[in-house]
Amino acid sequence: MTTLTLDSEQEDDGRWLAEVPELPGVMVYADSREEAITKAEILALRVLADRLEHDEAQPTNISIMVAAAA
Repeated sequence: MTTLTLDSEQEDDGRWLAEVPELPGVMVYADSREEAITKAEILALRVLADRLEHDEAQPTNISIMVAAAA
């Protein structure tokens, strides 16, 4: 099983940043924490699907853990 961590934090300008550290480039900004988390989950799944389509990864069970807001 592949476990991915989804971290989120609010920036000084009020925007929310969400990222999956295990997947380089999976980082999004949004107006709310919920929107940022949703967008990051979608992007993470797209990255994983792309890797599968290009034989860069093997199919596996995926678990995404959302870290508590600071």
